[in-house]
Amino acid sequence: MEKKRCLFCSALVYVATESDYDIYNDCYCAPDGNYSLHRESYELIHVLSNPIKMHLYTSISGYIREMTDCGESVSLTFEVLDSIRNSSAIPVSVEEKGARLLQYLYRHSDKAGDAVTIHPLSQHFNLTYSPTMQELVYIIEKLREEQLIDREGMRFKLTEKGWSEAVTRAAGRKMKPCFVLIAGSPDEFADWSDNLLPKLEQCGYLVRLVNYSGHRRADHPTPQQIAESKLVIADVNADAPELFFDAGYAGGKKINVIWTINHSRVDTSQIVHHSLIRPIVWETTDELGALLQQRLS
Repeated sequence: MEKKRCLFCSALVYVATESDYDIYNDCYCAPDGNYSLHRESYELIHVLSNPIKMHLYTSISGYIREMTDCGESVSLTFEVLDSIRNSSAIPVSVEEKGARLLQYLYRHSDKAGDAVTIHPLSQHFNLTYSPTMQELVYIIEKLREEQLIDREGMRFKLTEKGWSEAVTRAAGRKMKPCFVLIAGSPDEFADWSDNLLPKLEQCGYLVRLVNYSGHRRADHPTPQQIAESKLVIADVNADAPELFFDAGYAGGKKINVIWTINHSRVDTSQIVHHSLIRPIVWETTDELGALLQQRLS
């Protein structure tokens, strides 16, 4: 394998190739893991202006780190980067960033007081979507002053108060893996990402949005990933056989599958009349998010 520099964390790492994608292994964005980036997107990202890159790199590195730490695969193209960067799921305030560190410690602990080593800090400030290590240190000290964490060198522990806060933010439980399957344009993908995903996260789901329109099969969930999910939401507004196959596979595995359809397709879709599917009819993704929250609560 050749070596290549990760755009988002600047680490020089081994890169494998798969079709039109490069797979970056063990960089600071994905320690002990990997993510894939469309090969042609590399140069498109690299030539962006420095102010744009500075903001973009921070958001994307944090996103990759959080998703891969939660066991999710990450496959990026130039077209999806803006929707990730502008997503309401990306933390902006110090409080929101501190909450991500609490969640990281929570995922790696069984109970309050369990020690989690974060070393060196210079390789881990993407845990809080921070642009610098100095901001990470500030967040750590703030959480310590608020008695949410204890720190002994590079060993960090959630206090009872911090554990309770992390549990509350995870809706009282570990975030449950969920797939949302659509077949749409880049604008439709961004609309779903902005309006639907945050509402599902509030219900305690770790969401991966998958677009079956113009994407290679390798970007779609594997049978194992589907089998490990707790919820699949499948939108049937376009003819996408692989979407139907993956949602049907989830149903066969006794996973909760919620079908949805835009009102504009109701009169022309045969699936609306299928006794085993009965999709939720929606007009806007914001409305659909509210309907799903009501169903899942």
